[in-house]
Amino acid sequence: DEPLADIEACSRGCNGGKKWKKVTGEKGKGAGRMNGHYQENGMENLMLFEVVKMGKSAMQSVVDDWIEAYKTDRDMALLDLINFFIQCSGCKGVVSGEMFRNMQNSEIIRRMTEEFDEDSGDYPLTMAGPLWKKFKGSFCEFIAVLVRQCQYSIIYDEYLMDTVISLLTGLSDSQVRAFRHTSTLAAMKLMTALVNVALNLSINMDNTQRQYETERNKMVAKRANDRLELLLQKRKELQENQDEIENMMNAIFKGVFVHRYRDAIAEIRAITIEEIGMWMKLYSDAFLNDSYLKYVGWTMHDKQGEVRLKCLTALQGLYYNRELNTRLELFTSRFKDRIVSMTLDKEYDVAVQAIKLLTLVLHSTDEVLSPEDCESVYHLVYSAHRPVAIAAGEFLFKKLFSTREPEEEGAPKRRGRQSPNANLIKTTVFFFLESELHEHAAYLVDSLWESGADLLKDWECMTSLLLDDPVPGEEALTDRQETALIEIMLCTVRQAAECHPPIGRGTGKRVMTAKEKKTQLDDRTRMTELFAVTLPPLLAKYSIDSEKVTNLLQLPQFFDLDIYTTGRLEKHLEALLRQIREIVEKHTDTEVLEACSKTYHALCNEEFTIFNRVDIARSQLVDELVDKFNRLLEDFLQEGEEPDDDDAYQVLSTLKRITAFHNAHDLSQWDLFSSNFKLLNTGIENGDMPEQIVVHALQCTHYVVLWYLAKVSEGSHRKEDMVSLRKQMRMFCLMCQRYLTNVNTTVKEQAFTILCDVLLVFSHQMVSGGREQLEPLVYSPDDSLQTELLSFILHHVFIDQDDDNCSTDGQQDDEAAKIEALHKRRNLLAAYCKLIIYNVVEMNTGADIFKQYMRYYNDYGDIIKETMSKTRQIDKIQCAKTLILSLQQLFHEMMSELGTGFDRSSSAFCGIKELARRFSLTFGLDQVKTRDAIAMLHKDGIEFAFKEPSPQGEGNPPLHLAFLDILSEFSSKLMRQDKRTVHMYLERFMTFQMALQRDDCWLPLISYRNSLQAGGDDDTMSVVSGYSSRGSSVRSKKTKAATPTTAVAESSSSSTDMSWQHQSMQTPVMMPSPHLTSTMMRGPGDMRGDAKRGRDDSYIGVRRGTGLMEEDEEPIVEDVMMSSEGRMEDLNEGMDFDTMDIDLVRPLTFYYIYGFRLKKKQPFPENYVGIHKDLCQETLNINTCQVLVPCFMS
Repeated sequence: DEPLADIEACSRGCNGGKKWKKVTGEKGKGAGRMNGHYQENGMENLMLFEVVKMGKSAMQSVVDDWIEAYKTDRDMALLDLINFFIQCSGCKGVVSGEMFRNMQNSEIIRRMTEEFDEDSGDYPLTMAGPLWKKFKGSFCEFIAVLVRQCQYSIIYDEYLMDTVISLLTGLSDSQVRAFRHTSTLAAMKLMTALVNVALNLSINMDNTQRQYETERNKMVAKRANDRLELLLQKRKELQENQDEIENMMNAIFKGVFVHRYRDAIAEIRAITIEEIGMWMKLYSDAFLNDSYLKYVGWTMHDKQGEVRLKCLTALQGLYYNRELNTRLELFTSRFKDRIVSMTLDKEYDVAVQAIKLLTLVLHSTDEVLSPEDCESVYHLVYSAHRPVAIAAGEFLFKKLFSTREPEEEGAPKRRGRQSPNANLIKTTVFFFLESELHEHAAYLVDSLWESGADLLKDWECMTSLLLDDPVPGEEALTDRQETALIEIMLCTVRQAAECHPPIGRGTGKRVMTAKEKKTQLDDRTRMTELFAVTLPPLLAKYSIDSEKVTNLLQLPQFFDLDIYTTGRLEKHLEALLRQIREIVEKHTDTEVLEACSKTYHALCNEEFTIFNRVDIARSQLVDELVDKFNRLLEDFLQEGEEPDDDDAYQVLSTLKRITAFHNAHDLSQWDLFSSNFKLLNTGIENGDMPEQIVVHALQCTHYVVLWYLAKVSEGSHRKEDMVSLRKQMRMFCLMCQRYLTNVNTTVKEQAFTILCDVLLVFSHQMVSGGREQLEPLVYSPDDSLQTELLSFILHHVFIDQDDDNCSTDGQQDDEAAKIEALHKRRNLLAAYCKLIIYNVVEMNTGADIFKQYMRYYNDYGDIIKETMSKTRQIDKIQCAKTLILSLQQLFHEMMSELGTGFDRSSSAFCGIKELARRFSLTFGLDQVKTRDAIAMLHKDGIEFAFKEPSPQGEGNPPLHLAFLDILSEFSSKLMRQDKRTVHMYLERFMTFQMALQRDDCWLPLISYRNSLQAGGDDDTMSVVSGYSSRGSSVRSKKTKAATPTTAVAESSSSSTDMSWQHQSMQTPVMMPSPHLTSTMMRGPGDMRGDAKRGRDDSYIGVRRGTGLMEEDEEPIVEDVMMSSEGRMEDLNEGMDFDTMDIDLVRPLTFYYIYGFRLKKKQPFPENYVGIHKDLCQETLNINTCQVLVPCFMS
């Protein structure tokens, strides 16, 4: 019955410290008869571990109970503590009393290592779950409380601490990671607790010494000798205790820290650095010197970001205390450059903390950081990573803006131009201009927002600097500085009104707190009250400056329009409308006119009472513009008269204004389609219409059609409206098609872009989402239109840079003009690729695009690759047919240029073969998913190779036989059983004599047959492992041979093997082979087939175990790089399309961890290959399923 009673007592002990105390006492009394049996081995250590794990009892009471048990029987209590550390490491072994008495620590550790089950994965300090989440904190707290409660007597008994430190030192040198990690954490926390004890002893010694000096300085008659002796004795005891504590700390530091700060495990290194920072901060007199600081300085070069991060946070705690600055001078001078360089750390968290550390250094003294050091931080305010930018903004604010003029007490508060913020705002403008990043004012404002929001929201001072005359002796702002100030002012208004960072720096929508919402409302009210009054005079002052006016006109978009009514500011609204009208009449710049249009759109909100007033003003302005345009157009198109330049300018300027307003406003009631169509038709007939008039007429007509569609989509769908819209749309498409042949490049580009947009909007997708009533409006391009669109792309996009001398006015030598021209061509290509992706044009037209992949990779590689990815998602088989068609077209072109007897070593043939290899890489690792597509690709390739017989008669190779050499690049993507099937399909085209041929002209056939036979009989070949035999052999030097199995893939593939043969060696999807001519010259054909998509999402993944449970067979700090080109190609071959980036300019870097251990079937980790992926995802992504109001579509 004794074990049962002990178990019940243990259960009671787990519920509270007091009950555990009784059990400990009972076991202490009966320790002699237990003598290392089950109760001794399993009960008490389990009880201590369970109590700490549950965390229900106060740690103070748990430690007090253990101390009482120690006083009763210190061996048993110490054995419990030892087993506690062993259990916290996840070891199931137990140290018995006999082992504790008769074995050395090294022998005990060796025995525990033998009993350690590494594969169990049970490691309490890192286990998941609510029970273990707080265990690490409880573990550390237990050690700290234990030392604190024992600091007055027990730790000086030369038994407890010696045994614990000896055990932890031995465990910290173990090969088992869990032992090493647990003991290092325990030893470091023990050291921290001892540092606190040493600090208390130091304080007590100082107090005792002070009391002793005070007593001794008294007169002899008043001096108490007994007290002096008592104080001397107390000081002696404190000194002895201090010496013992220092010996303990030295033992831990030299036995654990000095070895573990260089441990192979980054987490262990981080623990040591974090704790040494605590020691230097807590007990700076003893630890804050170069002997200890050097370890932090050295570790700042650690390869792991978490360790570098701990170094910086440790130093922040030291630099925060200004009293310690003198002791840090040598360290700062030695490691300052390293800290500055860490602001560009690849780990953003490290970079943020490095900038914060430099801010503390700057706060302590301005002399340490040189101007070059500060400038390296300044430019980070424009970083796309917001935490880095915010930290840099705080540094910048402390450096440049922390000093402001003090205001005299009792003096009236200075406002406007005379306020203390005036010079600081000027400094912000100067910094913005000197940084030479004028397009990034929003990023600068966002960086400074958290540290200098009060300064940035001083709009009264900003408007005063712009409107008021400078006081005598003050230098006025230059025109460039005024432009910069207006831009910064606009960005601050936007930031205050929208409360989210600029585009590219946001982290998603964040729920605002009640305080933030109140601040936002207050700021909007304040800015509206101020700018409602000051904006009209600002517009009047800068009305002729396009850039300033464009920025100022954006301010009303952020107003609280109710303020105009509640604040009785109607007269200021009238002044604003007058200024906008005058600006529209003065300017013809598109940006200015669109800014005016947006301002009217913001003010014309039916929810506010000012709507009627603004709507009347807008209608009057549009009436005048349309009337003027119709009148000018009638004179301009009058027969028999030659229009002069002035008439053309008047028509163009008026058309620009109407187009800008039609972008944001529905002007359907003015019937602009007929007048614009008449203008465009005249341009086609006469051919002498100015290009800008045609460009804006096309754009305006485009808006007319889109607004009409929006009206039909939202309205009652009347038949008359549907018929009218259908007629207008088709007439406009025909007009754009006619302008594709215009002599002017700018006109052709505009017509092409608009035509692609219209085709996309009116494609079959417009009826999705419950809009079947729009079915009559669906428009699909005919063959001639598809041919013209493709021809336009081939002749205007795929051209050499030097050949593109159009629309740049002879400025090809200007680098900016070249970049702009390339950007324009990329937009044209993206517009056409969207038609392919959304199935507006035939997918096989993409063959003419895909075949340009290698030649124009630097300019359009990302767009073409993304197009291939999207088309593969739509239809894998049709995409494969398009890829092989592109290779066939290139093969035909090569034969036309070189003749039938070309050399297979020529650059043209090698280029086609390299393109085939790149295409092969895009199919990824999962051969099951791409099985049908690869089979169809081989089928089409084989048929093409044997289609044309030799012109020299029988006995000679077919005309296109060399194409098999290109096709062999795809053989590695075939599954094992499919290789046999494709080989049998190949033999259907071969004669008996062909199989016996060994001449050079038959080498393509021989190599292709060999590629199909390679691995065909290898039963151990992995279907989806993605490793070639060469890569596997290289890796096998480091790891045991492991043969991944693919049960799912084997079963699915073998089940279809017989069916293929049963179909007389037919490939899974037998579809007609495409014609070989370019798709722009051939007729239409529906090449879309229903693909059988075999799916198997199971991968075989191999990885090195990184848990703390595993032994250190070798250091893992260095085993991360693999630079052999051969291995890189092996990895390249198996990369999935969506995660692979083929770059002919920038070399790829693959990170490969070579300590593989096969665990189970699992997908490859997403970070298996580190690749920078810069695709045009947003360029190609467009949702045409919804027809929205086309505001600002230009």
